[in-house]
Amino acid sequence: MPELPEVETMRRGVLPIVGSRIESVDCPPCLRRPIQIRPRIDAIDRRLRGHTVSGIGRRGKRVMIEFDDGQVMVIEPRMTGLVLLADPPTTDHLRLRIVLSGGPCEQLLFWDRRGLGTIRLLHATEVISIVDAKLGVDALQITADQLRQKLGTSRRAIKVALLDQAAVAGIGNLYAAEILYLAGIDPRTRCDKLTGPQWSRIVRATGEVLELAISHEGSTLSDGTYRNALNDAGGYQNYHRVYDRAEKPCLRCGGTIRRIVQAQRSTFFCPNCQRKSGLHKSVVADGTLE
Repeated sequence: MPELPEVETMRRGVLPIVGSRIESVDCPPCLRRPIQIRPRIDAIDRRLRGHTVSGIGRRGKRVMIEFDDGQVMVIEPRMTGLVLLADPPTTDHLRLRIVLSGGPCEQLLFWDRRGLGTIRLLHATEVISIVDAKLGVDALQITADQLRQKLGTSRRAIKVALLDQAAVAGIGNLYAAEILYLAGIDPRTRCDKLTGPQWSRIVRATGEVLELAISHEGSTLSDGTYRNALNDAGGYQNYHRVYDRAEKPCLRCGGTIRRIVQAQRSTFFCPNCQRKSGLHKSVVADGTLE
């Protein structure tokens, strides 16, 4: 966490700052582990003072704040980072403050409890080589042919492969489990064993799951860390089909949700209706991918 739906929610949440002028950029006093900020904060302050925010973009799991001179601030929240317009959950994990004028918001904040997030100020030309070159096609835009071309010869399990940001950008552990459940595919299936129809179902399920999660402003899990730009909880956790539902009944076939570990991450799935080949009758009856 956060994954594409949460980061897209952050992006949309801070859109009101477009057109605002940068008055100052600083790191509030923080006794916690420092996050990676490049260049130094005093250099960022000098480079951005007096410029205006021209747009807010997203690359995979990164928020991209664009400025009128072509500079781009790349914020990667990673495990616990939040991009906020409202007061943060706590003051002792506040990592960055941008003071604004000329718009509806007085400041933009970056808060990070675990301190794993990163902030980089780049020129537009650097974004291509430093950010874009490392990412696959965005998960909301990828086609079945593109995904199969990236992963079709891999011997990795499909659940593990979907986490590869160089193949497809934006999917993490939670949404990979939800996507494969909706597609009716066993997460342990090797990529090179998947058929054309299965790749198509994965891509259709990806769009459906991610769009629905965005509409509910992402998932706030039991630790309560993830919040939107106004410091409110997301709502998609109320619609999870398998994630964190081990030993509970499958909402589709009535079987029991199982938890396994893949690549040191928890995977949740229904061994009854998620198959390595063919479609279980409950998936056909579900009809969500028609």
